[in-house]
Amino acid sequence: MESLLAGVQYVLNLGPTVILPIAILIIGLLFGTGFKTSFKSGITIGIGFVGINLVIGVLTGNLGPAAQQMVERFGLNLTVIDAGWPAAAAASWASPVAAILIPICLIVNIVLLMLKWTKTLDIDIWNYWHFIAAGATGYIVTNSWVVAIIMAIIYEILVLKIADWTAPLIQKYFGLEGISLPTGSTAAFGPIGILVGWLITKVPGLGKLHADPESIQKRFGIFGEPMMMGLILGAVIGLLAGYDVGGVTQIAISMAAVMFLMPRMVKILMEGLIPISEAARNFLQKRYGDREVYIGLDAALSVGHPSVIATALILVPITIFIAIILPGNKVLPFGDLATIPFYIAFVVAFLRGNIIHSVIAGSVMVALSLWMATNFAEVHTLLMEGAQFTAPGGATEISSLDLGGNLLNWLILKLSQAWHAIF
Repeated sequence: MESLLAGVQYVLNLGPTVILPIAILIIGLLFGTGFKTSFKSGITIGIGFVGINLVIGVLTGNLGPAAQQMVERFGLNLTVIDAGWPAAAAASWASPVAAILIPICLIVNIVLLMLKWTKTLDIDIWNYWHFIAAGATGYIVTNSWVVAIIMAIIYEILVLKIADWTAPLIQKYFGLEGISLPTGSTAAFGPIGILVGWLITKVPGLGKLHADPESIQKRFGIFGEPMMMGLILGAVIGLLAGYDVGGVTQIAISMAAVMFLMPRMVKILMEGLIPISEAARNFLQKRYGDREVYIGLDAALSVGHPSVIATALILVPITIFIAIILPGNKVLPFGDLATIPFYIAFVVAFLRGNIIHSVIAGSVMVALSLWMATNFAEVHTLLMEGAQFTAPGGATEISSLDLGGNLLNWLILKLSQAWHAIF
Protein backbone atom coordinates (compact mmCIF):
# COMPACT_ATOMS: atom_id res chain seq x y z
CA MET A 1 0.00 0.00 0.00
CA GLU A 2 2.86 2.39 0.84
CA SER A 3 4.54 1.81 -2.53
CA LEU A 4 1.23 2.35 -4.32
CA LEU A 5 0.66 5.59 -2.42
CA ALA A 6 4.22 6.71 -3.20
CA GLY A 7 3.67 6.03 -6.91
CA VAL A 8 0.37 7.92 -6.93
CA GLN A 9 1.95 10.78 -5.00
CA TYR A 10 4.82 11.00 -7.50
CA VAL A 11 2.40 11.38 -10.42
CA LEU A 12 0.24 13.90 -8.56
CA ASN A 13 3.29 15.95 -7.60
CA LEU A 14 3.84 16.57 -11.31
CA GLY A 15 0.81 18.85 -11.07
CA PRO A 16 -2.01 19.68 -13.50
CA THR A 17 0.44 21.07 -16.08
CA VAL A 18 1.60 17.49 -16.68
CA ILE A 19 -1.43 15.43 -15.68
CA LEU A 20 -3.95 17.40 -17.75
CA PRO A 21 -2.07 17.17 -21.09
CA ILE A 22 -1.76 13.40 -20.62
CA ALA A 23 -5.45 13.09 -19.74
CA ILE A 24 -6.45 15.27 -22.71
CA LEU A 25 -4.27 13.20 -25.07
CA ILE A 26 -5.95 9.97 -23.90
CA ILE A 27 -9.46 11.45 -24.08
CA GLY A 28 -8.79 12.92 -27.52
CA LEU A 29 -7.66 9.52 -28.82
CA LEU A 30 -10.72 7.84 -27.31
CA PHE A 31 -13.01 10.35 -29.03
CA GLY A 32 -11.25 9.92 -32.37
CA THR A 33 -9.46 13.25 -32.84
CA GLY A 34 -6.23 11.56 -33.90
CA PHE A 35 -2.82 11.73 -32.27
CA LYS A 36 -1.69 15.02 -33.85
CA THR A 37 -4.74 17.03 -32.77
CA SER A 38 -4.94 15.35 -29.37
CA PHE A 39 -1.24 15.91 -28.68
CA LYS A 40 -1.39 19.56 -29.76
CA SER A 41 -4.51 20.15 -27.66
CA GLY A 42 -2.89 18.54 -24.62
CA ILE A 43 0.25 20.66 -24.91
CA THR A 44 -1.77 23.85 -25.47
CA ILE A 45 -3.86 23.11 -22.38
CA GLY A 46 -0.69 22.42 -20.40
CA ILE A 47 0.73 25.78 -21.51
CA GLY A 48 -2.53 27.48 -20.55
CA PHE A 49 -2.36 25.98 -17.06
CA VAL A 50 1.28 27.03 -16.70
CA GLY A 51 0.14 30.58 -17.46
CA ILE A 52 -2.84 30.35 -15.09
CA ASN A 53 -0.65 28.99 -12.29
CA LEU A 54 1.91 31.74 -12.83
CA VAL A 55 -0.80 34.40 -12.53
CA ILE A 56 -2.35 32.70 -9.48
CA GLY A 57 1.16 32.60 -8.03
CA VAL A 58 1.36 36.38 -8.44
CA LEU A 59 -2.04 36.68 -6.74
CA THR A 60 -1.29 34.44 -3.76
CA GLY A 61 2.34 35.53 -3.46
CA ASN A 62 1.31 39.15 -2.99
CA LEU A 63 -2.10 38.82 -1.35
CA GLY A 64 -1.02 36.22 1.24
CA PRO A 65 1.71 38.35 2.87
CA ALA A 66 -0.54 41.43 2.75
CA ALA A 67 -3.28 39.50 4.54
CA GLN A 68 -0.76 38.32 7.15
CA GLN A 69 0.32 41.92 7.70
CA MET A 70 -3.30 42.95 8.18
CA VAL A 71 -3.82 40.19 10.74
CA GLU A 72 -0.69 41.22 12.68
CA ARG A 73 -1.50 44.92 12.39
CA PHE A 74 -4.97 44.52 13.86
CA GLY A 75 -3.60 42.24 16.62
CA LEU A 76 -6.09 39.40 16.25
CA ASN A 77 -6.00 36.80 19.01
CA LEU A 78 -7.79 33.73 17.70
CA THR A 79 -6.70 30.22 18.72
CA VAL A 80 -7.46 28.23 15.54
CA ILE A 81 -5.24 29.08 12.57
CA ASP A 82 -6.43 28.80 8.98
CA ALA A 83 -3.61 26.69 7.51
CA GLY A 84 -4.94 27.06 3.96
CA TRP A 85 -5.84 24.59 1.24
CA PRO A 86 -2.24 23.57 0.31
CA ALA A 87 -1.69 22.16 3.81
CA ALA A 88 -5.15 20.56 3.82
CA ALA A 89 -4.53 18.98 0.41
CA ALA A 90 -1.12 17.65 1.45
CA ALA A 91 -2.62 16.14 4.61
CA SER A 92 -5.43 14.54 2.58
CA TRP A 93 -2.98 12.94 0.14
CA ALA A 94 -0.95 11.67 3.10
CA SER A 95 -3.96 9.99 4.72
CA PRO A 96 -4.13 6.16 4.74
CA VAL A 97 -7.21 6.10 2.50
CA ALA A 98 -5.78 8.27 -0.30
CA ALA A 99 -4.34 5.59 -2.60
CA ILE A 100 -7.48 3.46 -2.74
CA LEU A 101 -9.89 6.40 -3.16
CA ILE A 102 -8.37 7.76 -6.39
CA PRO A 103 -9.33 4.78 -8.60
CA ILE A 104 -12.63 4.37 -6.75
CA CYS A 105 -13.63 7.99 -7.39
CA LEU A 106 -12.60 7.74 -11.04
CA ILE A 107 -14.63 4.55 -11.52
CA VAL A 108 -17.64 6.09 -9.75
CA ASN A 109 -17.53 9.08 -12.11
CA ILE A 110 -17.41 6.83 -15.20
CA VAL A 111 -20.26 4.64 -13.91
CA LEU A 112 -22.42 7.69 -13.12
CA LEU A 113 -21.69 9.06 -16.60
CA MET A 114 -22.70 5.76 -18.24
CA LEU A 115 -25.88 5.63 -16.16
CA LYS A 116 -26.65 9.24 -17.20
CA TRP A 117 -26.69 10.31 -13.54
CA THR A 118 -24.15 13.01 -14.30
CA LYS A 119 -23.03 14.96 -17.35
CA THR A 120 -19.57 15.72 -15.99
CA LEU A 121 -16.42 13.76 -16.82
CA ASP A 122 -14.08 15.03 -14.11
CA ILE A 123 -10.53 14.82 -15.50
CA ASP A 124 -9.12 17.19 -12.89
CA ILE A 125 -7.50 14.30 -10.99
CA TRP A 126 -5.38 16.50 -8.75
CA ASN A 127 -8.52 18.09 -7.27
CA TYR A 128 -9.74 14.66 -6.24
CA TRP A 129 -8.08 15.63 -2.97
CA HIS A 130 -11.40 17.15 -1.92
CA PHE A 131 -13.06 13.73 -2.25
CA ILE A 132 -10.16 12.15 -0.37
CA ALA A 133 -10.46 14.78 2.38
CA ALA A 134 -14.08 13.73 2.86
CA GLY A 135 -12.98 10.09 3.04
CA ALA A 136 -10.22 10.98 5.49
CA THR A 137 -12.75 12.83 7.64
CA GLY A 138 -14.94 9.74 7.79
CA TYR A 139 -11.91 7.57 8.60
CA ILE A 140 -10.70 9.82 11.45
CA VAL A 141 -14.14 9.95 13.07
CA THR A 142 -15.08 6.25 12.69
CA ASN A 143 -11.76 4.46 12.06
CA SER A 144 -13.57 2.57 9.30
CA TRP A 145 -12.37 2.13 5.71
CA VAL A 146 -15.92 1.38 4.61
CA VAL A 147 -17.19 4.66 6.03
CA ALA A 148 -14.25 6.50 4.46
CA ILE A 149 -15.12 5.15 1.01
CA ILE A 150 -18.84 5.88 1.45
CA MET A 151 -18.17 9.47 2.56
CA ALA A 152 -15.80 10.12 -0.35
CA ILE A 153 -18.38 8.81 -2.83
CA ILE A 154 -21.19 10.88 -1.29
CA TYR A 155 -19.03 14.00 -1.53
CA GLU A 156 -18.08 13.21 -5.13
CA ILE A 157 -21.70 12.68 -6.19
CA LEU A 158 -22.76 15.98 -4.60
CA VAL A 159 -19.91 17.84 -6.32
CA LEU A 160 -20.72 16.30 -9.72
CA LYS A 161 -24.41 17.19 -9.39
CA ILE A 162 -23.57 20.78 -8.41
CA ALA A 163 -21.14 20.95 -11.35
CA ASP A 164 -23.91 19.76 -13.67
CA TRP A 165 -26.35 22.27 -12.21
CA THR A 166 -23.98 25.23 -12.52
CA ALA A 167 -22.44 24.30 -15.92
CA PRO A 168 -24.92 26.33 -18.05
CA LEU A 169 -24.32 29.28 -15.73
CA ILE A 170 -20.53 29.25 -15.96
CA GLN A 171 -20.59 28.47 -19.69
CA LYS A 172 -22.76 31.50 -20.37
CA TYR A 173 -21.04 33.95 -18.01
CA PHE A 174 -17.40 32.87 -18.29
CA GLY A 175 -17.61 31.65 -21.91
CA LEU A 176 -16.38 28.15 -20.99
CA GLU A 177 -18.21 26.17 -23.68
CA GLY A 178 -18.66 22.46 -22.86
CA ILE A 179 -17.01 22.85 -19.43
CA SER A 180 -18.14 22.27 -15.86
CA LEU A 181 -16.18 23.06 -12.70
CA PRO A 182 -16.27 20.14 -10.22
CA THR A 183 -13.70 21.66 -7.85
CA GLY A 184 -14.78 20.54 -4.38
CA SER A 185 -14.54 23.86 -2.55
CA THR A 186 -16.06 25.93 -5.37
CA ALA A 187 -18.99 23.52 -5.59
CA ALA A 188 -19.47 23.48 -1.81
CA PHE A 189 -19.65 27.27 -1.46
CA GLY A 190 -21.91 27.66 -4.51
CA PRO A 191 -25.34 26.60 -3.18
CA ILE A 192 -25.15 28.83 -0.08
CA GLY A 193 -23.90 31.83 -2.05
CA ILE A 194 -26.43 31.41 -4.84
CA LEU A 195 -29.30 31.14 -2.33
CA VAL A 196 -28.11 34.23 -0.46
CA GLY A 197 -27.55 36.04 -3.76
CA TRP A 198 -31.07 35.23 -4.88
CA LEU A 199 -32.49 36.57 -1.58
CA ILE A 200 -30.46 39.78 -1.98
CA THR A 201 -32.00 40.44 -5.40
CA LYS A 202 -35.46 40.28 -3.78
CA VAL A 203 -34.77 42.92 -1.12
CA PRO A 204 -36.45 46.21 -2.08
CA GLY A 205 -33.90 48.89 -2.90
CA LEU A 206 -30.91 46.61 -2.38
CA GLY A 207 -31.91 44.41 -5.28
CA LYS A 208 -31.66 47.36 -7.67
CA LEU A 209 -28.06 48.25 -6.76
CA HIS A 210 -25.77 47.22 -9.56
CA ALA A 211 -22.05 47.50 -10.26
CA ASP A 212 -20.25 45.19 -12.65
CA PRO A 213 -16.94 45.82 -14.49
CA GLU A 214 -18.76 46.95 -17.63
CA SER A 215 -20.93 49.54 -15.86
CA ILE A 216 -17.98 50.71 -13.74
CA GLN A 217 -15.85 51.15 -16.86
CA LYS A 218 -18.65 53.05 -18.59
CA ARG A 219 -19.02 55.42 -15.64
CA PHE A 220 -15.37 55.88 -14.68
CA GLY A 221 -13.65 55.52 -18.05
CA ILE A 222 -10.04 54.34 -17.88
CA PHE A 223 -10.27 53.95 -14.07
CA GLY A 224 -13.08 51.44 -14.54
CA GLU A 225 -11.00 49.09 -16.70
CA PRO A 226 -10.22 45.71 -15.06
CA MET A 227 -6.49 46.38 -14.69
CA MET A 228 -7.21 49.79 -13.12
CA MET A 229 -9.68 48.18 -10.73
CA GLY A 230 -6.94 45.74 -9.77
CA LEU A 231 -4.51 48.62 -9.33
CA ILE A 232 -6.87 50.54 -7.03
CA LEU A 233 -7.98 47.53 -4.95
CA GLY A 234 -4.37 46.34 -4.64
CA ALA A 235 -3.33 49.78 -3.38
CA VAL A 236 -6.15 49.74 -0.80
CA ILE A 237 -5.05 46.32 0.47
CA GLY A 238 -1.45 47.52 0.66
CA LEU A 239 -2.52 50.54 2.73
CA LEU A 240 -4.59 48.35 5.08
CA ALA A 241 -1.55 46.11 5.50
CA GLY A 242 0.52 49.13 6.51
CA TYR A 243 2.95 48.91 3.59
CA ASP A 244 5.21 51.80 2.66
CA VAL A 245 4.88 53.59 -0.68
CA GLY A 246 7.03 51.03 -2.48
CA GLY A 247 5.11 48.09 -1.04
CA VAL A 248 1.74 49.65 -1.89
CA THR A 249 2.89 50.29 -5.45
CA GLN A 250 4.21 46.74 -5.84
CA ILE A 251 1.00 45.00 -4.71
CA ALA A 252 -1.12 47.47 -6.71
CA ILE A 253 0.71 46.68 -9.96
CA SER A 254 0.68 42.95 -9.17
CA MET A 255 -3.12 42.96 -8.74
CA ALA A 256 -3.46 44.98 -11.96
CA ALA A 257 -1.35 42.32 -13.70
CA VAL A 258 -3.61 39.55 -12.38
CA MET A 259 -6.71 41.31 -13.73
CA PHE A 260 -5.06 41.89 -17.09
CA LEU A 261 -3.29 38.55 -17.65
CA MET A 262 -5.67 35.90 -16.28
CA PRO A 263 -8.36 36.17 -19.03
CA ARG A 264 -5.60 35.80 -21.65
CA MET A 265 -4.27 32.63 -19.98
CA VAL A 266 -7.77 31.13 -19.91
CA LYS A 267 -8.15 31.95 -23.61
CA ILE A 268 -4.98 29.95 -24.39
CA LEU A 269 -6.28 26.97 -22.45
CA MET A 270 -9.64 27.11 -24.21
CA GLU A 271 -7.88 27.04 -27.61
CA GLY A 272 -6.57 23.61 -26.71
CA LEU A 273 -9.82 22.40 -25.20
CA ILE A 274 -12.22 23.32 -28.02
CA PRO A 275 -11.14 20.52 -30.45
CA ILE A 276 -11.48 17.90 -27.72
CA SER A 277 -14.82 19.27 -26.54
CA GLU A 278 -16.22 19.26 -30.09
CA ALA A 279 -14.93 15.74 -30.73
CA ALA A 280 -16.51 14.50 -27.50
CA ARG A 281 -19.82 16.10 -28.43
CA ASN A 282 -19.78 14.56 -31.94
CA PHE A 283 -18.77 11.16 -30.57
CA LEU A 284 -21.62 11.11 -28.07
CA GLN A 285 -24.20 12.46 -30.51
CA LYS A 286 -23.47 9.60 -32.92
CA ARG A 287 -24.08 7.05 -30.17
CA TYR A 288 -26.53 8.71 -27.79
CA GLY A 289 -28.29 11.36 -29.84
CA ASP A 290 -28.09 14.86 -28.42
CA ARG A 291 -26.75 13.81 -25.04
CA GLU A 292 -24.61 16.53 -23.44
CA VAL A 293 -21.36 15.78 -21.61
CA TYR A 294 -19.22 18.35 -19.82
CA ILE A 295 -15.45 18.19 -19.38
CA GLY A 296 -14.80 18.80 -15.68
CA LEU A 297 -11.83 21.11 -15.03
CA ASP A 298 -10.33 23.20 -12.24
CA ALA A 299 -12.29 26.27 -11.14
CA ALA A 300 -9.09 28.25 -11.79
CA LEU A 301 -10.65 28.82 -15.23
CA SER A 302 -13.20 31.14 -13.66
CA VAL A 303 -11.19 33.07 -11.08
CA GLY A 304 -9.59 35.43 -13.58
CA HIS A 305 -12.81 37.17 -14.49
CA PRO A 306 -12.65 40.85 -13.42
CA SER A 307 -15.84 40.56 -11.34
CA VAL A 308 -14.49 37.54 -9.46
CA ILE A 309 -11.11 39.12 -8.70
CA ALA A 310 -12.64 42.48 -7.72
CA THR A 311 -15.14 40.81 -5.37
CA ALA A 312 -12.43 38.63 -3.82
CA LEU A 313 -10.06 41.55 -3.19
CA ILE A 314 -12.82 43.49 -1.43
CA LEU A 315 -13.68 40.42 0.67
CA VAL A 316 -10.14 39.97 2.05
CA PRO A 317 -10.30 42.81 4.62
CA ILE A 318 -14.01 42.10 5.18
CA THR A 319 -13.17 38.48 6.09
CA ILE A 320 -10.64 39.64 8.69
CA PHE A 321 -13.18 42.09 10.13
CA ILE A 322 -15.89 39.41 10.29
CA ALA A 323 -13.48 37.06 12.09
CA ILE A 324 -12.95 39.72 14.76
CA ILE A 325 -16.62 40.46 15.47
CA LEU A 326 -18.28 37.08 14.75
CA PRO A 327 -19.57 35.50 18.01
CA GLY A 328 -18.28 31.98 18.52
CA ASN A 329 -15.57 32.19 15.87
CA LYS A 330 -12.10 30.95 16.86
CA VAL A 331 -10.53 30.78 13.39
CA LEU A 332 -7.78 33.22 12.41
CA PRO A 333 -8.18 33.74 8.63
CA PHE A 334 -4.84 33.40 6.92
CA GLY A 335 -3.93 30.61 4.51
CA ASP A 336 -7.14 30.66 2.47
CA LEU A 337 -7.60 34.43 2.15
CA ALA A 338 -5.85 34.36 -1.22
CA THR A 339 -8.16 31.61 -2.52
CA ILE A 340 -11.43 33.46 -1.90
CA PRO A 341 -11.88 33.85 -5.70
CA PHE A 342 -12.48 30.07 -5.91
CA TYR A 343 -15.26 30.21 -3.32
CA ILE A 344 -17.27 32.98 -4.97
CA ALA A 345 -16.99 32.01 -8.65
CA PHE A 346 -20.45 30.43 -8.96
CA VAL A 347 -22.04 33.24 -6.95
CA VAL A 348 -20.56 35.97 -9.15
CA ALA A 349 -21.74 34.13 -12.27
CA PHE A 350 -25.25 33.75 -10.82
CA LEU A 351 -25.37 37.46 -9.97
CA ARG A 352 -24.10 38.32 -13.47
CA GLY A 353 -21.01 40.06 -12.16
CA ASN A 354 -22.80 42.41 -9.79
CA ILE A 355 -19.94 43.21 -7.42
CA ILE A 356 -22.17 44.84 -4.77
CA HIS A 357 -24.44 41.81 -4.45
CA SER A 358 -21.49 39.41 -4.72
CA VAL A 359 -19.67 41.10 -1.83
CA ILE A 360 -22.78 40.94 0.36
CA ALA A 361 -23.38 37.28 -0.48
CA GLY A 362 -19.68 36.54 -0.02
CA SER A 363 -19.72 38.14 3.43
CA VAL A 364 -22.55 35.84 4.54
CA MET A 365 -20.65 32.86 3.08
CA VAL A 366 -17.50 33.85 4.99
CA ALA A 367 -19.37 34.12 8.30
CA LEU A 368 -20.91 30.67 7.87
CA SER A 369 -17.56 29.26 6.75
CA LEU A 370 -15.79 30.59 9.86
CA TRP A 371 -18.38 28.95 12.11
CA MET A 372 -18.05 25.63 10.29
CA ALA A 373 -14.24 25.84 10.31
CA THR A 374 -14.33 26.45 14.08
CA ASN A 375 -16.55 23.42 14.60
CA PHE A 376 -14.31 21.33 12.31
CA ALA A 377 -11.06 22.29 14.07
CA GLU A 378 -10.64 19.19 16.26
CA VAL A 379 -10.91 16.71 13.38
CA HIS A 380 -8.97 19.00 11.03
CA THR A 381 -6.12 19.12 13.57
CA LEU A 382 -6.03 15.31 13.76
CA LEU A 383 -5.86 15.16 9.97
CA MET A 384 -2.91 17.56 9.95
CA GLU A 385 -1.14 15.70 12.75
CA GLY A 386 -1.34 12.53 10.65
CA ALA A 387 0.73 14.35 8.03
CA GLN A 388 3.22 15.59 10.69
CA PHE A 389 2.11 19.18 10.13
CA THR A 390 3.21 21.59 12.88
CA ALA A 391 0.86 24.41 13.78
CA PRO A 392 2.51 27.77 13.10
CA GLY A 393 2.57 30.67 15.51
CA GLY A 394 1.88 28.53 18.57
CA ALA A 395 -1.71 27.84 17.52
CA THR A 396 -3.40 25.09 19.52
CA GLU A 397 -5.66 23.90 16.69
CA ILE A 398 -5.71 23.99 12.89
CA SER A 399 -8.56 24.41 10.44
CA SER A 400 -9.11 25.97 7.01
CA LEU A 401 -11.84 27.72 5.08
CA ASP A 402 -11.36 25.34 2.14
CA LEU A 403 -11.77 22.08 4.04
CA GLY A 404 -13.10 22.92 7.50
CA GLY A 405 -15.31 25.79 6.37
CA ASN A 406 -16.64 23.88 3.40
CA LEU A 407 -20.39 23.09 3.66
CA LEU A 408 -20.20 19.68 1.99
CA ASN A 409 -17.25 18.51 4.08
CA TRP A 410 -18.90 19.86 7.24
CA LEU A 411 -22.00 17.81 6.40
CA ILE A 412 -19.72 14.78 5.87
CA LEU A 413 -18.28 15.43 9.35
CA LYS A 414 -21.75 15.52 10.89
CA LEU A 415 -22.79 12.37 9.00
CA SER A 416 -19.65 10.55 10.12
CA GLN A 417 -20.20 11.59 13.72
CA ALA A 418 -23.81 10.38 13.56
CA TRP A 419 -22.61 7.05 12.08
CA HIS A 420 -20.05 6.68 14.88
CA ALA A 421 -22.65 7.47 17.56
CA ILE A 422 -25.11 4.89 16.17
CA PHE A 423 -22.71 2.07 15.30
